[in-house]
Amino acid sequence: MADAVVMLTVISLFLFPVLCFALLILLPAALGVSIGIRRFYLTILLRIFEFATARIQQHDSRQDLNENRRETLPDNNAALQKEKNSLTSIKQEQKSSLVKVRSYGTLRREFELSDAYHFCRQGIEAIADDSVTKCFSAAELSSWNLLTRTNTHYEFVSMRLTILWVIGFLFRYCCLLPLRFVLTVVSVSLFVMTTAAIGLMPNSRYKRHVSKYVSLMCYRILARAFSAVVTYHNKENRAMGGGICVANHTSPIDVIILACDACYAMVGQRHGGFNGLIQRAMSRSEAHIWFERFEVKDRQAVSNRLKEHVSDPDKLPILIFPEGTCINNTSVMMFKKGSFEIGGTIYPVAMKYDARFCDAFWNSSKHTMIQYLLLMMTSWAIVCDVWYLPPMHRKEGEGAVEFANRVKHEIAQKGGLVDLIWDGQLKRMTVKEDFKKEQQKEYSKLLKIE
Repeated sequence: MADAVVMLTVISLFLFPVLCFALLILLPAALGVSIGIRRFYLTILLRIFEFATARIQQHDSRQDLNENRRETLPDNNAALQKEKNSLTSIKQEQKSSLVKVRSYGTLRREFELSDAYHFCRQGIEAIADDSVTKCFSAAELSSWNLLTRTNTHYEFVSMRLTILWVIGFLFRYCCLLPLRFVLTVVSVSLFVMTTAAIGLMPNSRYKRHVSKYVSLMCYRILARAFSAVVTYHNKENRAMGGGICVANHTSPIDVIILACDACYAMVGQRHGGFNGLIQRAMSRSEAHIWFERFEVKDRQAVSNRLKEHVSDPDKLPILIFPEGTCINNTSVMMFKKGSFEIGGTIYPVAMKYDARFCDAFWNSSKHTMIQYLLLMMTSWAIVCDVWYLPPMHRKEGEGAVEFANRVKHEIAQKGGLVDLIWDGQLKRMTVKEDFKKEQQKEYSKLLKIE
């Protein structure tokens, strides 16, 4: 009798966390509802961040006060003299610039090293204020979020802040990480098994309905593996069948964020291994577009596959990230025109992550996919706003490049992002010769040779 009581006690102790896990996480995800635990968790985090920011500001103010005591008052006469010297140098530079019309022979006799100052200044300004490479590194935070992976380290500013940082470290790695790993395994396993069963069903409207429900359920469980809190705006503008959904790209998690609210047809290269397993599972339930390696370089073959998919309104809308690479969620870079040559309706989507809780940007040149996922699972949470913009169509006589730029501008404006003309592939390759020639032409106009 005593052994039976002990056995029941052990089983109840084991089943209680499992039951809580199912009721608090799996069941709300399956029903598509939220009971408010994650938003309450974010509220607590914000209060902790405010406390940490106040302690840091006190530390910085004390440091500034000590530095001001050691500094002497500035010499006003020296400042005035420095300003006069700078004005004189500017006037001399203006006199020596090549603003007058001269012959080639005169230019050869009078050319000096100072004539290249304009070109050098442009180069230095481009290095000092580089708007391209900034897009491929983590954005700086105005306050510290108790993560040492951010740009500024304040964990040893005060004893209270150090204790708070240690508690947060243990909570993220000893509590959140194991729970999130279990959620990932559950969601992926459930997705593979359910899609295998759906693949045995005949093609019908009922199959598409079941497939949609299963996809939303599994992606929502997977989103909870990152403690994702997503706010969707203007849901009436969600992509419809036969359309193309285009969005700015920050992370591979972008797909999970969008797939928690609607179902999409994915486009990509066919892989092997674990990625291939997921691709085959997805293809059992819905029509996705996977290309072989030799087909990716064939633009015509890719375009034909996409046009064939878009022409069928019963198929899912295609999800495409026209930038072709991940950007740090401060800017939107050049959209590739291929997505806008297919035809059909374009459904723009703007995504903006809250960097206070997690830096969602994937720097593929610095972190592998496994390292990146580990960073995401050991962050506080992923908080994102998604705006569905009104559908857009290509105007009569409008080129694919102009249409892509117009869509990009709308996404940047809605998401509060900087609209850049540069190609995101610049982080992997050198600048094209066309851009160099444009700068050379601008410099040659200053010479004004007869």
